[in-house]
Amino acid sequence: MHFSRSLLIFGVAGGLLAQAPPPTPQNPATGGPTVTLSSEPIKAPATVPPDRVVIAVGDVKITSAQFDLIIESLPPQAQAQARGPARKDFADQLVKILVLASEARKRKLDATEAFKMQSLVQNDNLLAGLAYEQVSKEQKIGDDELKAYYEKHKSDWDEIHSRHILIRMAGSPVPVKPGQKDLTDAEALAKAQEIRKKIAGGADFGAIALAESDDTGSGAKGGDLGTTKRGQMVPAFEDAAFGLKPGELSEPIKSQFGYHVIKLDSKSNGKTFEEARPELEKRLRPEAAQKALEDIQKKSAVTLDPEFFGTAK
Repeated sequence: MHFSRSLLIFGVAGGLLAQAPPPTPQNPATGGPTVTLSSEPIKAPATVPPDRVVIAVGDVKITSAQFDLIIESLPPQAQAQARGPARKDFADQLVKILVLASEARKRKLDATEAFKMQSLVQNDNLLAGLAYEQVSKEQKIGDDELKAYYEKHKSDWDEIHSRHILIRMAGSPVPVKPGQKDLTDAEALAKAQEIRKKIAGGADFGAIALAESDDTGSGAKGGDLGTTKRGQMVPAFEDAAFGLKPGELSEPIKSQFGYHVIKLDSKSNGKTFEEARPELEKRLRPEAAQKALEDIQKKSAVTLDPEFFGTAK
């Protein structure tokens, strides 16, 4: 039987992802969540033979292997959930689709012109996606092209070890410390500037971070953020941190969390060409695939009615 990729994405996956998770505290440097690991073990779903029927709706039967193929049509972020903790929820949504489709056949909706045309387009859309994946995998990127791209974008793999002191201002998602005033933007900037002046004059960065930083997580470690790569921090912070030289202190940098005073401890290139090769190929392959698809289209007989599409001269 055939399952429409788009129907599963908007129907089943939509049901899985409809409920937003509760908000989690944000890290003031990365902008990401502060992760808390649960001590409760998660029970792994059972593994069964691939030919075992796991869903039956009327005459329609789906084996374990077929169920996994259906999951592969979902967006990547939904696949892990559908294979793991949300497997039953996914199956429930799939059953609803099968039941409703059976009802549609009873009503002979599959004989309508609308169904036939939409089914044609959806089938071809699925085939086009599979063709693109195969064409993309077939593309070979030469070493010269890969090395040229690597040299031009070598800084993309830079890694830095930095520290920061955060001074929050009104409106920041970072909570106000107990007994502390909710500073205005101007007051927060003035405090950050004063702190920078003290550090530039010889004061200990770690001691001030411990006493003054509103990022209590890194503050307890003297402002230490550890080693980070590009794309792991909020843009304003990242631009400033990667622009510093080792040992250099930034001017106060504003983000949605407040004003940051950043000190760069070290900077290094994180990957050699060979280490970066898989990512280089991943970056360049879509462009190569697009060129290949354009060549395929040029060789195809395509006609668009100029009058209907408004291209007639």
